Amino acid sequence: MGKAIIRLEQVWKVYSLGKVEVAALRGLNLDVKRGEFVAVMGPSGSGKSTAVNMIGCLDIPSKGRILLEDKDISHLSESALAQIRGKKIGFIFQQFNLISTLTALENVMLPMIFQDIPEDERRKKAWELLELVGLADRMQHKPSELSGGQQQRVAIARALANDPEVIIADEPTGNLDSKTGAMVLDFLKRLHKEEKRTIIMVTHDEQLAHAAERIEYLKDGIIVKSKVKLAK
Repeated sequence: MGKAIIRLEQVWKVYSLGKVEVAALRGLNLDVKRGEFVAVMGPSGSGKSTAVNMIGCLDIPSKGRILLEDKDISHLSESALAQIRGKKIGFIFQQFNLISTLTALENVMLPMIFQDIPEDERRKKAWELLELVGLADRMQHKPSELSGGQQQRVAIARALANDPEVIIADEPTGNLDSKTGAMVLDFLKRLHKEEKRTIIMVTHDEQLAHAAERIEYLKDGIIVKSKVKLAK
C-alpha cells in the first residue's frame, strides 16, 4: 500500500447560522492511503457528512489543508473541484441519486458526458459496468422499475464510470434490507480486494464498518479513536 492519496490536515469547517457559528469539523486529521479500505464512523452530528464533503471535494475547509495526491485542493474554485471529482472520485449515496427519467444505461453513461467521452465509448463502458454488477437484463429499465438493491447497483456502476481512484460510499446500505445490503457490501469488498480501489465508507453501523481494514471514529468534528483490523 502506497502513500496517502487523500490527506486532511487540521481541517475546520465552520458554518454561520445567523449570528451563531457552528464548527462541524474542529481540526480533523485523516490520511487515506492508496488502495486502502477505511470506514468513518460516528453518531449523528459527529461531522461525518461534512467530512465526506471535504474528502470528496464537494466543499472547501474554513481552515486547514486538503491534499489529493499531494496537491493542495483546499482553495480551488467550484469548477476546478468539479473537474477533480469527475476524474478522481466516485460516489455511492444512501439515496441512490439516480435520474428518474433516464434508464439504468443512461444513468451510468451520464458522468462520462462531462469528461467528453464519445457516445459509443460511453455506451460500451456503461454496458460493461452494468454487466459487472449483474444488471445485464435491466439496462433499459428506469429507476422506478428497479428494486432498491438494483438501484444501488446502478449507482455503483455509475460511480465506476470514469474509473475513479477513490470511491466514497456514504451509508451505502442505509436504504436496503439486510440481505441486499450484504450483497452491496460484498461488492465493495470485491472492488477493494480484486481491483485495488481506495474505498472510504461512512457509516453509523459498527457491523458494516468491520468490513474495512481500518475504522476511524469521529466525534465532535475530530477523530477520537482508530482501530486497525489485523490481517488474516
